Amino acid sequence: MNELLNFILNHEEQFRRARLASLYSDFRVQRTTNPDGYAANVAAWLDALEHAARAGVIPAPGGGLNFLSLTTGGNLLRALESKEWGRPLALGTVIDEAISQKRMIPQQDFLHTTTSIYDQKWTMRPWGLLSWGLKQIGLVNGASADDRLRVGQYVMVRNVEEVGKSIMAQMSGRSPRVDRIYPREAFENAAAKVMNAEAGLTEGDLAVLLTYLSRDKKEVAYDDQASRSYSSLFHFVADGDLQTVKFRGPTESTPVITPQDTTIASLKTLISNLNTQIQSLTSRVNDYALSSRKAVTNQNRASALASLRSKKLAESILTERAQVLAQLEGVYTKIEQAADQVEIVRVMEASAGVLRSLNAEAGGIEKVEDVVQDLRDEMSKVDEIGSALNEVGDGGSMIDESAVDDELEALEQEERQEKEKRGADQAKRRLEEIESAKDAASRTQREPEQEAQKIKSEERPAQMSIEDSVEAMDKMSIDDADVATRERENPPKRAEQMPTAVLNG
Repeated sequence: MNELLNFILNHEEQFRRARLASLYSDFRVQRTTNPDGYAANVAAWLDALEHAARAGVIPAPGGGLNFLSLTTGGNLLRALESKEWGRPLALGTVIDEAISQKRMIPQQDFLHTTTSIYDQKWTMRPWGLLSWGLKQIGLVNGASADDRLRVGQYVMVRNVEEVGKSIMAQMSGRSPRVDRIYPREAFENAAAKVMNAEAGLTEGDLAVLLTYLSRDKKEVAYDDQASRSYSSLFHFVADGDLQTVKFRGPTESTPVITPQDTTIASLKTLISNLNTQIQSLTSRVNDYALSSRKAVTNQNRASALASLRSKKLAESILTERAQVLAQLEGVYTKIEQAADQVEIVRVMEASAGVLRSLNAEAGGIEKVEDVVQDLRDEMSKVDEIGSALNEVGDGGSMIDESAVDDELEALEQEERQEKEKRGADQAKRRLEEIESAKDAASRTQREPEQEAQKIKSEERPAQMSIEDSVEAMDKMSIDDADVATRERENPPKRAEQMPTAVLNG
């Protein structure tokens, strides 16, 4: 499966299996029979193509990847072809709808016009507008999907807006002048990093991005911009003539490239190239050192000498490049310092102008002193008028102040009595509450004692009966012991011992 189709099927919610039959069908007839379904299919395809371009899965003509543009034609249809559903039959209609909604703009129209795309007067070139209108009504091209999908390049406006917003957000904190100046390579690398374009930007995407930031957002300027039109920017970029890009400063309405800016960009480019050379030379020195050690280990004296000579030569070049780099970095630091000083002086000069204007509006020190003196005089007059009014009020008063004082004292006395009465009532209620609490506590304490006494009174008769029984038993035991003792002392007489008379009796 093609990478583009695989990305769409795996990342787009609208391209679930139940919707594929409708999306790949010729849904142009739904424009009148089912407008909602038609709009949903168009929106699904446009979102999918925009997201796929931002993800870098749409190849560009001649190699590379387009992130901001879409190339239509047979290659795009083949990339979207499914074994089960075939090619999308209404893709040409999707592109036409995108153009009518200004979600896509033909690249040539985008680069040629001098009017911002946000201007209500913006239109495509006359021939492009006529061609689009004829194709919309079906007078141009055939009815098949391949015929209707024209070959061309279209700028994806939403992708351009998203990338431009990200780049401007990164530049929002860079106020020093030298930090806002980019050589072409540095700008291209920064933009590629924002778009996650590991292979870099295509010339078309770079031209589109610069056009958008300079013409539509007024955020950047590039060298020799005033003498060339946006239509030649593509060739300007392709020929390698673009060297300097400058972002707008905090106090600038529109950035302008100056000769100093071009020099700063050239200096940055030279420093970057020297850093690259130093890294390469350092790697070569290390490689020569390693090869010389291996040659010595293998007892290859000639190879070791050759490696050492190359190492010495590379070290000498490395030392020279390092010295040049140090000098250029020193110059760059001075330029930074001078640029900052220019900005500081400019701000101070503007501040001095503001103060001068404000002081002129104030009228000078003499006028200020006169105003202050007049203010003091008028304030004194206000105090005098107030004093006079108070005197009039005091003299014409018919109120007996002593009577007012007596009434106030009576009211205060009444208030004190009320407070004392309320305090006495509160104290009385408090004492009653305390007495009630004591009575309750006393009752609570007496209840266990009364209960104990009751239990004792109930147990006393039983105890007494038990004691009487024990005492009776003890007496019985004592009586029995006495009887036994008496019987032992006076045994009973037997019958033979009794008198005969008694027996005969």
